Parts: sequence; structure tokens; C-alpha cells
Amino acid sequence: MSSVSITTSDSSYSDRFTMPLPGGHHWCGRINKNTVLTLKSLAANANASLYVVDADEKLERFNMPDSLKAQHTLYLSEGHVLYSDMGRVLVSIISDDHGWNDAICGPSTAAMISSQYGKKTFQDARNERYQNGLDGLLTEMSKFALDERDLTATVNLFSKVTPDLQGQLSYIAADNTNQSIALRFEMNCLVFICNAPHPLDPSDIYDPADIELTIQQAAPIVPKAELDICRDSCSQNQRGFENNARYFGDYANA
Repeated sequence: MSSVSITTSDSSYSDRFTMPLPGGHHWCGRINKNTVLTLKSLAANANASLYVVDADEKLERFNMPDSLKAQHTLYLSEGHVLYSDMGRVLVSIISDDHGWNDAICGPSTAAMISSQYGKKTFQDARNERYQNGLDGLLTEMSKFALDERDLTATVNLFSKVTPDLQGQLSYIAADNTNQSIALRFEMNCLVFICNAPHPLDPSDIYDPADIELTIQQAAPIVPKAELDICRDSCSQNQRGFENNARYFGDYANA
């Protein structure tokens, strides 16, 4: 089998939609199957807390333990996928300039942000207020009748966290300027993103980087005779994509 390179600059992509996600802000939307969402960090200190659920059945959502266990990894990066709790592939990471996205720490909370940076409320600073990942995600989820009972683990894009021999986690600072992460959607999904500091970020200045979001049509996944960067990265992912094919009635690829 020959290898196929998939990038967001491929000429087969079309109909781009680009929007800003300023530091401290949050966003939600429906992104359908065969669509690519690219997040580009416009400054050094980026962290985007991401949560995904099946748009057609909101009880099916991102499952962090299965995603890490199935792919034998502590983190998610290019070639990895985000599994649902039904064993299906919600999202594929088809390119990743950063190379490590934390999947174990979850979003920051109001108490964490207050302890680290102090308080700056809407009454004090309007849109420049200090926001946290958890409240930002829950605000967006409420627009689809979801609440904290529906929120499990998140993926912290652009953030690297590593353990030592005692299991103590450390945040690894990096300059994310102009780094991009491209996510290909394998199911119709509701997507929730909060652009707020990582809970372990030791910085004493609240300054989350602005992020640019680009949504565009994905190039078709190649036939099984060709390699796909995510589907064929391990045998478990191949089975996950087969589950997707059955779900959508595509039994020729199941």
C-alpha cells in the first residue's frame, strides 16, 4: 500500500470559512462529516479546550480513556483519532504542528484562574475579563441543552503535559505562534471550544493567544487500497472506521 499525505493546503479542499477566536473567548457549532476544522495559534501561549459530541445523538460523546487506551498513548497528535463511547471515530487529527495535545488534565476552572491570575469580571473589564475553560465550555454547551452532567474529559490543543516517575504532571511551555492543528470530522458533531489558559500553565500573566478557526470541506478518505494517516495508524483505528461505516450504512467499507 502507498502512503497518502493529507494537509489542509491540498487543492481538493474548497469553500473555506475563517473566523477569529480571541484569547479568553469560546465558540460552538455543528461541523458535519467530511469537514476539516483547522485551528491556528496567532501568538505564543495557546490552549484550546475542545469537547465533541455526536450531533445526531447527543448521548454519544468523546471518550478520553478509550481514545488513549486504543491507541496506546498518553497524548493525542497527528495520526490519532478521538473515539466516542460507542467505539466510533468522531474526529481524526490529520496534521499537528505542535505534536502533543494534552488529554488528561481537563479545562481550567474559575478557582484555578482566580488563584493564578486574580479576578477580572465582566463588570470590571467587559470582554477583557478573565475566563476559564470549564465555564466557557458549559456556556456553549447550554445552547444545545447540554450541561455539566454531559461534559467528560476534554482535549487541550496546543498544550503539552508530561509526568515524572512519581506521576507528577508538568506543563511544558512552548511558543505556539503560527502552529496549526487540523481536525477531520468523521461524524456529524457538535463542537465546543474555549480559548482559556491550561490549568497547569505557570504563567503569572493572563494572556491566552488568539486563535484562527478555518472550516472547509475535507478531501475524500482514500480507498482501503491506500493508507490513511489516521485510519491506518493502528489496527484498532481501522476497526473504529469500520464501526463508522456500519453506522452510516456504508457496508462496502465495513
